[in-house]
Amino acid sequence: MCLKSFKVQTINVASFPSQVFAVRSGGATGVVVKGPDDRNPISFRMEDKGEVKCIKFSLENKILAVQRTSKTVDFSNFIPDSSQLEYTQECKTKNANILGFCWTSSTEIVFITDQGIEFYQVLPEKRNLKLLKSQNINVNWYMYCPEGAVILLSTTVLGNVLQPFYFRAGTMSKLPKFEIELPAVPKSTKLNLSERDIAMATIYGQLYVLFLRHHSRTSNSTGAEVVLYHLPREGACKKMHILKLNRTGKFALNVVDNLVVVHHQDTETSVIFDIKLRGEFDGTVTFHHPVLPARSIQPYQIPMAGPAPVTSQSPVPCKLYSSSWIVFQPDIIISASQGYLWNLQVKLQPIVNLLPDKGRLMDFLLQRKECKMVILSVCSQMLSESDRATLPVIATVFDKLNHEYKKYLDAEQSYTTALEAGQSRSSPLLKRPVRTQAVIDQSDMYTHVLSVFTEKDVPHKFVIAVLMEYIRSLNQFQIAVQHYLHELVIKTLVQHNLFYMLHQFLQYHVLSDSKPLKVFTLLPTSCLWIC
Repeated sequence: MCLKSFKVQTINVASFPSQVFAVRSGGATGVVVKGPDDRNPISFRMEDKGEVKCIKFSLENKILAVQRTSKTVDFSNFIPDSSQLEYTQECKTKNANILGFCWTSSTEIVFITDQGIEFYQVLPEKRNLKLLKSQNINVNWYMYCPEGAVILLSTTVLGNVLQPFYFRAGTMSKLPKFEIELPAVPKSTKLNLSERDIAMATIYGQLYVLFLRHHSRTSNSTGAEVVLYHLPREGACKKMHILKLNRTGKFALNVVDNLVVVHHQDTETSVIFDIKLRGEFDGTVTFHHPVLPARSIQPYQIPMAGPAPVTSQSPVPCKLYSSSWIVFQPDIIISASQGYLWNLQVKLQPIVNLLPDKGRLMDFLLQRKECKMVILSVCSQMLSESDRATLPVIATVFDKLNHEYKKYLDAEQSYTTALEAGQSRSSPLLKRPVRTQAVIDQSDMYTHVLSVFTEKDVPHKFVIAVLMEYIRSLNQFQIAVQHYLHELVIKTLVQHNLFYMLHQFLQYHVLSDSKPLKVFTLLPTSCLWIC
């Protein structure tokens, strides 16, 4: 794992999943807004009207919302040719205090109060807001997931009953509430579920609520665990997965490339969980253990800033797993003391040597976004003399690759058939399937693995066995074998004078008939009969 960073000079920081606001003197001496992908930070000034409790831009940075009091939120338009005079909205519920707010679109905002939520449409031209819907409910704290457009409210005295709301295109939908199972029976009627022990993230396209459960000292458990509750658009929330941490202490969670990364401050290490990998199912939930042994984030060097004589000095090592770190979903880590924001990334290549089981390694890699070249390097590695795998292992890897390859080919065929039938007009949702890096086709294997492999000093029996194993796998998934693979087999057989085996392959149609193949095999077969 490694950190990708950008520097934030901060006086007072208000955070948003993709932006950090540096507010100086209430905005009177300047506000600077930065994001990880922003080449040009947004800078502006605003009148100092008191302490800024919360500040966020709407989507597309069209409208700025600023909360300075527990009763109101101020708005400013950042639309060209629009008045930048502030306008204010007071929460509608009497005696309620605003805990915070969330933008759900470029012109829709939700106020979360200690007595419920209020859903507004912002009308920038009229410089006012229109209440669309509200819901009264006692709220301890709230959490928002921008990816899923879901707000989670903590309710009841203990705080462990969570009420989700889903927002889409001007509508607010109340989803079924659910209860988080606390590790032990509470001894007092005070808040037992903290916001810092809950996270929301989209994993493999599904929204999950992650609960970091710290077991009491009197329990027989070996440590804390992360419980994953699946939160669907329809139906009840259900406990699905439990990630076993086997340790206690202070933890923080990130979700990177559909992997749950759990940071442990005491040991300054992190562990990775993949809920797609097979776990232990007890009939209700699936238990998972870390994919790899605990590893530390790659050391990060902070460059020295200042005059030229100072900047020529060596960078300063960053203190990893610092108590000043603040973690946001899905992959953001902020160091409040050093003024840095990082995106956490998982490096795939080092994992290759940490997972000896090639089948499990392939299951893991096939789910990652940037996996193609790493997968091809694994295929080359398992055919090399120093790390040669057995034929059954090689066959397993080929089958896993061709399973993904076949799924893509079938999806392409279905799309083409629907297109030819004119269904694209009647079904606007029809989209061409996306070819991910997990699709390793025959050309990829030929170019990067097999053609290179046959040129090396490897026993010819093993070479032929590997080539035929790959062709066998393609046939098993009913994928038409490209002629250049057959040519590679023939070339290898001819180079080692294995004409009898070549004759057998042709006679029994192991190598299928094709025009390119007939042209290529004319000379060897003639030589065979003349001799």
